[in-house]
Amino acid sequence: MKHKYLDKIKSLESSPKKINIFSVKEINMIKELYNMLPESTFNNKQNVRKKAWQKNFNKELDIIYFNRLKEALGDFKMDSLKSDKGEDYYGLFHESFAPLPMHVDSGFNEETIIYKQVITPLLGPGDTIFFKKRWYGRSTTFTIDKNELSFIPQEGQNDRSSAHIGTNEFDKEIHKKYLNHIDINNLKGMEVEMIYEWKIGESLIVDRTHVHCASSRIKNKKLGLTTFTKK
Repeated sequence: MKHKYLDKIKSLESSPKKINIFSVKEINMIKELYNMLPESTFNNKQNVRKKAWQKNFNKELDIIYFNRLKEALGDFKMDSLKSDKGEDYYGLFHESFAPLPMHVDSGFNEETIIYKQVITPLLGPGDTIFFKKRWYGRSTTFTIDKNELSFIPQEGQNDRSSAHIGTNEFDKEIHKKYLNHIDINNLKGMEVEMIYEWKIGESLIVDRTHVHCASSRIKNKKLGLTTFTKK
């Protein structure tokens, strides 16, 4: 699948941007909300717990969060999963106990004009590595593992692809420091655009076409909130 409105999507792209849009009090409210929310899934393979930001657990915080995002992004629509009532979730909390693999959060609908994702660290330390490579197909996990490449995704699951592979060797020092959980051969041809070192309470705005992954520098666990948007 390739996104239908590529020209429009590309016209909205920009470099990653760090912003401070939440007060300490608001960050604490978001953490409290996480503790209140029911668990959506615990992915044993990835060793990550996920919770969806459902509306009306804290109506005041719902309004604050949406308005802060609108100030930073302009007009947008949520593009996370929906509740049983058909309401948009405001984002996904990821409590990670191991680093996530290299992937892209480009969505599953070719008609969607994907826009930005907003990452807000809540517990660390941690890093997110963004590569220069962009991806304009479905949400995908990138691998050279033959077993993984034979995986047939169900609805809402990432495709698998090795189409990211290039010719140049990956930087060995960056691999050693940040990405030793990934086979260096799986990074061939990749170049790093940004290493985002998590700062609690800060937020990062980044295009949904950016290929990225977590670094190997996790101590016990990290917790972040990610919101996916579209036009």
